[in-house]
Amino acid sequence: MEIGKDLMAASSTPIVLAILAEGDSYGYAILQRVREVSGGRIEWTDGMLYPVLHRLERLGHVKARWEIADTGRRRKYYTLTSGGRGQLAEERRQWQAVDATLRRVWQLASAAVALARATWPDRVSGAA
Repeated sequence: MEIGKDLMAASSTPIVLAILAEGDSYGYAILQRVREVSGGRIEWTDGMLYPVLHRLERLGHVKARWEIADTGRRRKYYTLTSGGRGQLAEERRQWQAVDATLRRVWQLASAAVALARATWPDRVSGAA
C-alpha cells in the first residue's frame, strides 16, 4: 500500500512531534523511527523530513543543537519545546476528530450498502 503525497504531508507534523515527545533525536534516527512504528508502510526521505524539522524550529515547536556522536560525526539533535508539546496535543485532538469522522462515515456507508443488498439483492453489487 502506498500512502498518498497529501496524506503523507498532512501527517508529518504530528508524527515528528510525537517521535520527539519520546526524547531528543536526529534526522536519520527519526527516519528510522517512522519506518519502525509504521511497520515499513511509511518511508520518508531526507528531502521530506528536514523541511518539516526546519519549519517546526521556526515555529518554536522544536529546538536544535549540534553534538558530536561517538563516531566523531556531528549530528543535529532536535528537542521538543513546551510549545511543541502543546502543538502535539492540539494535533492529536484534530487527528482524533478526523479519525472518528472517517470511521463513522465508513460505518454508515457499510450499513447503507448492507441494507440496499438486503432490500434489492439483484440490483446492488460492490462494497462500501
